Amino acid sequence: MNRRAKTLLVLALVVVVGMAFRVSWNALRDVARTIGADGAAATLYPFVVDGLMALALVATLVLTGDSRRFALRVLATYTLASLVLNYVHGLVPQLHRNADAWGRLADWGPANWALVLLATSLPVGSIYFGSDLVAKVLHHRPEPPIQPEEPAELVGNRSTPDLGESTPANTAQGFESPDVESAPTVEQRQESAPTVLVPVRSLAAAEPAPRRATGRVPSVARTPRLVRTADDLLSEARTATADWSDAALTGEAIRKAVRTSAANARALRDALRAERDADAPTAEAVS
Repeated sequence: MNRRAKTLLVLALVVVVGMAFRVSWNALRDVARTIGADGAAATLYPFVVDGLMALALVATLVLTGDSRRFALRVLATYTLASLVLNYVHGLVPQLHRNADAWGRLADWGPANWALVLLATSLPVGSIYFGSDLVAKVLHHRPEPPIQPEEPAELVGNRSTPDLGESTPANTAQGFESPDVESAPTVEQRQESAPTVLVPVRSLAAAEPAPRRATGRVPSVARTPRLVRTADDLLSEARTATADWSDAALTGEAIRKAVRTSAANARALRDALRAERDADAPTAEAVS
């Protein structure tokens, strides 16, 4: 609904409420004169009853919690009281003809006493409940809007895999020197381990974040690298693949068994297959 439509709707509501107040004002004025109010008091009496209803309605839109429930009870009570007095005004014709003279609101004595008590107590109640509602509205502090929690920022620092090949160490054997992966250095472990940062609020409440290493690790603190020669790799490969079939003798299987680089594994595979091909005629001759 656009702004113009809302404005027209509010204006229509004001017109309807004004006409309804005019109808109720006639009945409440006659009731006030019947119970002994003078002309000025009888004219102001409808504003005491229906005016507090409007004030309670505004308070329900502003207040929250127990204060809002209190405003709703005041609104319901004065609405019911105004309905009863308008109903009595419609049942007693004498209120229309002799409204300026003091009279009775009902022929039955207890009913008349109850109606007079109701009509005379409404102004006093308006003073009390109206003051209380205004004080509650003035002292009301709206609750601050709930701020959405910031998502946890996860920052991971991961090392880039080294795709380069190692420098050849023994060209006579036809394969390169091995890269030992079984004993990574301290620097490699620090760089490869992902760092996960917890949310800022939890971090400040728990403990400070560990400080990362900012420089190179001294040579004294580094783990010594175990260097295997080409003969050592070939010997380990023979032992690991002694009971393997020719189909199982692949570079990937040798790389996992000996724990070496892919290039060295392919060289070991070719060397082992050459040895098996060379041993095959000998085995046939013996058989």
